[in-house]
Amino acid sequence: MMKKLPLRLFFSLYLLALIPAVRAQQAHVNLDWNPHKNTQNLNPFGANVISPDVSDDHKVTFRLKAPQAREVLLTGGPILLALKATQPIPFKKETDTLWTLTVGPVKPDMYVYRFIVDGVTVVDPNNTLTGFSDQPGYSQLVVHGEGPAYYDARPVPHGTVIRHVYHSDVLNGEREIYVYTPPGYNPKKKYPVLYLLGGSGELASTWAIDGRANFIADNLIAEGKAVSMIIAMPNNQVVHRSDPRHTELTFNLFEEELRKQIVPFVDKNYSTVTRPKGRALAGLSMGGRHTQLVGFNCLDLFSSFGCLSSGDVNTEQTSARFLNDPDVNKKVDYLLVGQGPGEVATIGQRTIALHEALQKHNIKHDYYVGGEGAHDWGTWRHLLSYRLLPNLWQTK
Repeated sequence: MMKKLPLRLFFSLYLLALIPAVRAQQAHVNLDWNPHKNTQNLNPFGANVISPDVSDDHKVTFRLKAPQAREVLLTGGPILLALKATQPIPFKKETDTLWTLTVGPVKPDMYVYRFIVDGVTVVDPNNTLTGFSDQPGYSQLVVHGEGPAYYDARPVPHGTVIRHVYHSDVLNGEREIYVYTPPGYNPKKKYPVLYLLGGSGELASTWAIDGRANFIADNLIAEGKAVSMIIAMPNNQVVHRSDPRHTELTFNLFEEELRKQIVPFVDKNYSTVTRPKGRALAGLSMGGRHTQLVGFNCLDLFSSFGCLSSGDVNTEQTSARFLNDPDVNKKVDYLLVGQGPGEVATIGQRTIALHEALQKHNIKHDYYVGGEGAHDWGTWRHLLSYRLLPNLWQTK
């Protein structure tokens, strides 16, 4: 039997409940936009120092009590990129027990970081905003601006995120899918559905937790910049990511899971537009490869696509049927190929290869490089908010 677990604003269960500025850092009272601003000089519950500590001038102080340590470093691709650092940044030992590091100013956004203590990479033990997915844990830094960001919970009507657990006959096990319904969801009305996929290191919940997809959708809908839609966030991990046969097995398995389990489940449990024109498929990194290598072959299911920080250097071969379909521009309503500026010269070459193949075959698409990030959530939140959601199901 299918289990249905409604979780309104379930972020608090995953340590993303933020705090009001008038109380204390990381107090988890409200869903606030400046959780690391220190207003009362109170340690987070269970912590022995305040870390991180973000001031209004956007400087950040990290602290760690480690009397036995010989070296402490700050690491993490997103924070180092923001600081224009190419190597981990050393702390200074202030006392016999306390290590500190002040950096910045840092542009307001959310950043992943870790500490390296005597060669061992660890989370910040004093930061209650700790992320997890299909990879070891990490700490989240929120550098606040002058008010709520585009990904924050603002005082607008909010949709609902529900976690479903279902049995998959394809993968022979219990699996999960998170489904966002927009504010004012009415079962008597038919809604388009965006199927939003994670990357190699993500879980079904990560688009809502790190990606803030539901808050982004709430804010855009409230501003009239996006249509009311359902966002289904399934687990697109179908083979162990370290399995040597991952590439060989994953695409066929995920297509079967998509066709036989995921799409039918959403159509059964929600009031959806069941035609291809009412469905979109998008994903980041590995999820973008699923979008290209599976979704492009499923034009009977989807008519809009988003390939975020993804692509294939052999697109001419892997997507030959799609590229050479004479009617593809009639079948596809919107196709986004996007990435962050910090990844263009490296992993982003595969995104450029996809873009150039689409150009060569005169396939209409939106190629976009934007935001401040690289292959990280700073890029993916930006692409979702500034490009993907506003362009889905818009009348021309």
